[in-house]
Amino acid sequence: MITVLSGGVGGAKLALGLYHALPRGDLTAIVNTGDDFVHLGLPISPDVDTMLYTLADLNNEELGWGRRDETWTFMDVTASLGGADWFRLGDGDLALHVERARRLGRGETLSEVVAAVADAWGIHARILPMTDDRVATVVATKEHGVLPFQEYFVQHRCAPTVTQIAFEDGTTAAPAPGVVDALAGANVVVIAPSNPYLSVDPILAVPGLRTALERTNAPVVAVSPIVGGAAIKGPAAKIMGELGIEVSPAAVARHYDGLIDGFILDRLDNKLRDMITVPCLVTDTIMTSLADKERLARELLDFAADLPRKEREP
Repeated sequence: MITVLSGGVGGAKLALGLYHALPRGDLTAIVNTGDDFVHLGLPISPDVDTMLYTLADLNNEELGWGRRDETWTFMDVTASLGGADWFRLGDGDLALHVERARRLGRGETLSEVVAAVADAWGIHARILPMTDDRVATVVATKEHGVLPFQEYFVQHRCAPTVTQIAFEDGTTAAPAPGVVDALAGANVVVIAPSNPYLSVDPILAVPGLRTALERTNAPVVAVSPIVGGAAIKGPAAKIMGELGIEVSPAAVARHYDGLIDGFILDRLDNKLRDMITVPCLVTDTIMTSLADKERLARELLDFAADLPRKEREP
């Protein structure tokens, strides 16, 4: 079994490659829910939904979020009524949020809702929210004070200067059912090329999950989201610079110090491999096609198989 820790688009790309490279049912994705929020009265789980859409082959590759062949009547009418239209919900996407609200309202957990959707869409992988409890990523900025994540990310388009990132209720949440077991029982654990600070750190902030990752007997491999001094997707590089962190794969590897046994960086950054203290695989990490995703996944699995096993503390 391969377990991947993932945020949204970048992580879902690698998860899709693993999904095609692995035998049916061998992939588990533990997905960030720190981005989750309520919008227009509906519970939204952006990263989880991106993973669902991607593995079900329903994702909108042109926009990079949402589902394919979308229409926008709902949002157009919402805007005409003076409603909040800064976070776009397509008509097809809306059905998922309404169904999630219905199921949560009758007492189901987020994990149960996600499992039901994955089954309905024929996804042969386990998609696990990091927690069924509330953990909310908040971003402190110079210009606007503390912002809920989606206001920073979507409404303000990541423009404000970041001074700090925190996770509200992160100390009281519990791992979702199956999450700790997925780390303990994995043959390989992958930290996807998701934003380390906005996508992976919220997962590790859930009590017990960092410890579970530290204690797994499986090799842990991280894939750099930084290539040639820039983020593959999203504001990772911008945030690193604003927080006074060197914008490089080496800084990402240091961020995961004590957690990872191997690191994958792009050929453009080959000169940095000696700055990374764990074994490195240097390859092409940009995933523009399904063939790219599957190739990187297979290279990762071969690399992990050759890593020396560390003795973990009990």
